Amino acid sequence: MRIAFTAARLYTPVEEIQNPLLIAEDGRITELTSRSASELPRNTRLVDFGDAILAPGFFDIHIHGGAGLDAMRASPSELPRLGQFLATHGVTGYFPTTVAAPLDATCAALGRLADAIEEQASSTGNTPQARPLGIHLEGPFLSHKRRGVHPAENLIAPTIEIFDRLWQAARGHVRMMTIAPEIPGAMEVIAEAARRNVCVSIGHSDAEMPVAQNAVNAGARHATHTFNAMRPLDHRDPGIIGEVLTDDRVTADVIADGIHVAPVVVQLFLQAKGVERAVLITDAISATGMPDGRYQLGPIEVDVKDGKCTANGSLAGSVLTMDRAVRNVTRFSKWTLRDAVRAATLNPARAVGMASNRGILANGAVADFVVLNGQGEVLKTIVGGAGA
Repeated sequence: MRIAFTAARLYTPVEEIQNPLLIAEDGRITELTSRSASELPRNTRLVDFGDAILAPGFFDIHIHGGAGLDAMRASPSELPRLGQFLATHGVTGYFPTTVAAPLDATCAALGRLADAIEEQASSTGNTPQARPLGIHLEGPFLSHKRRGVHPAENLIAPTIEIFDRLWQAARGHVRMMTIAPEIPGAMEVIAEAARRNVCVSIGHSDAEMPVAQNAVNAGARHATHTFNAMRPLDHRDPGIIGEVLTDDRVTADVIADGIHVAPVVVQLFLQAKGVERAVLITDAISATGMPDGRYQLGPIEVDVKDGKCTANGSLAGSVLTMDRAVRNVTRFSKWTLRDAVRAATLNPARAVGMASNRGILANGAVADFVVLNGQGEVLKTIVGGAGA
């Protein structure tokens, strides 16, 4: 069925179109123009969102769960409920993300997540839901010193053999991997993962700047939750953060909840990486959208109170939603809503090599988009052209 959508404005997000006309058919965008430049085709249903804004659906490349569900523990049949929750916050695609767990348990979780990714193509229903588009391995190749809440006993020295075991368990659906480049064996794994088109992200790391530079030269191209679980920036010893903030080959993400990183430092991060390389993530856990209490993050028990997630005194993920992250960016900095939307859509899609048809509104792209008001609040989410 062919459907046309219109509103007051549309963010591609590279440009803004006034009075847009977006036509979707069979889950793809077939035409994108302005109403003044094109007439509505015959036999086309029109959906008018009035004075709202159309923007690409948000893409969260680092999320552990929400709505009471943990991505590593949920069954494939449960993940649609997580997808429905995410869609209410404007997310249309996401990377379920692991934490360091016993290797057998991690491989079992990867198999379940691969099932969910492969089964989504045949799923039907009128309720919009975000789709798992790939897997993010956060661990087990992390620094002991900067592991955060990841259990020390579940960290493993990186080898190509272990990486391949994880890859096979996920049936090739690993699209992103966080790794500490200073660990012996990391450079070889970085190069191999990059060869398999994995977005290699440096993080949970105590690396000095030259080591981080070597990682980028080996194939790393992203950084995980900048400032958190990293060697701190020092004016005489810039370390990994010095490389992340100054190398234009590196995109980087940040948790803009005002808890993990102070608002003024979020502003500094945005200025350093710019509108093309800054990426928003949530690092959300199963407690997101739920009342305070105790929740699971993989094998880790996390206490949640007043929006803060902790385990053994350390921050353990967040209860941030992507729509709030977008609004926070406009509050913490001088960025426009369109710039903030770009950091949650096109930029993550480019970082993980999926920008040909995700994170952007253009002819041929997947018809996943969000309807926002002028303050960045979600009015409706459309997945594959459906849900209006």
